[in-house]
Amino acid sequence: MQRIAMFLAILGIATAAALTGGCKTPPSQAEMQAYDYGPRPENHEKLIRDYLWPKLLDPGNAIVEFKAGPKQLFQQETALRPLQYGWGVCVWITDKNTRGAYDDPYPMVFFIRNGKIVAANGGADDNVIGWRYARTGCNELGAPFVTR
Repeated sequence: MQRIAMFLAILGIATAAALTGGCKTPPSQAEMQAYDYGPRPENHEKLIRDYLWPKLLDPGNAIVEFKAGPKQLFQQETALRPLQYGWGVCVWITDKNTRGAYDDPYPMVFFIRNGKIVAANGGADDNVIGWRYARTGCNELGAPFVTR
């Protein structure tokens, strides 16, 4: 019982940090344009599938839906995440769980620069903060992720 209370307290702190850490003014056009995003990736689907292959439980049968992008995306630095910029791609993933059943889909956002994935938000190996950034990134790219 004590462990559950501690976990909930930590989760509450992380959630509060995510809410306050993400409360910055939106970046200006000049701030966004000050960075070199590199050429628009033509092979973004292959890059992302190659990145995901070792991370998925059942990569051959996972459903990977490319919802939005590539589009220039800028994520300001906060206390919780470093500055990220590049060609953003929103992907929704449905993978099997350890019991062999399909879980609900979850969003991920990838930042691609000069033909390489330089950062990713969301995914099974990320934390609650990364999951929130993935939802925000998908929203900014034009593919809002709404849970059932």
